[in-house]
Amino acid sequence: MKYILMMNTMKQANEPQGILAWPKQAIDAHIAYMIKLNQGLAGSGELVSAEGLTFPDQAKRVRAGDDGLPVTDGVFPESKEFLAGYWIVDVPTPERACAIAARASAAPGPGGKPLNMWIEVRPIMSAPPK
Repeated sequence: MKYILMMNTMKQANEPQGILAWPKQAIDAHIAYMIKLNQGLAGSGELVSAEGLTFPDQAKRVRAGDDGLPVTDGVFPESKEFLAGYWIVDVPTPERACAIAARASAAPGPGGKPLNMWIEVRPIMSAPPK
């Protein structure tokens, strides 16, 4: 079964650009951890897709107008948390998806300390709900 693992992160008041405010060594260690995680998941055949996302100030909210054309509303509204990236994994059990999410959650932050950030794990529907 496929699951999406969504990594939400906080945009700290004292870190206007989040990870970009970290020391270079911390950024490099964090990215190396994620690359190793993704390589391991790809090697086991469990990784379908993984992507990091830009900051919310580069996003747009879109809906269809009365004429069906896109109407945009600037950027996402301010919030404490935002979606930083995601993985789509194909694993046999929800427990395995949660184990992968826990590994992703433990990615290092400044000083090498695990961030232990929340990862939302949600099954991907393969058919309409009953």
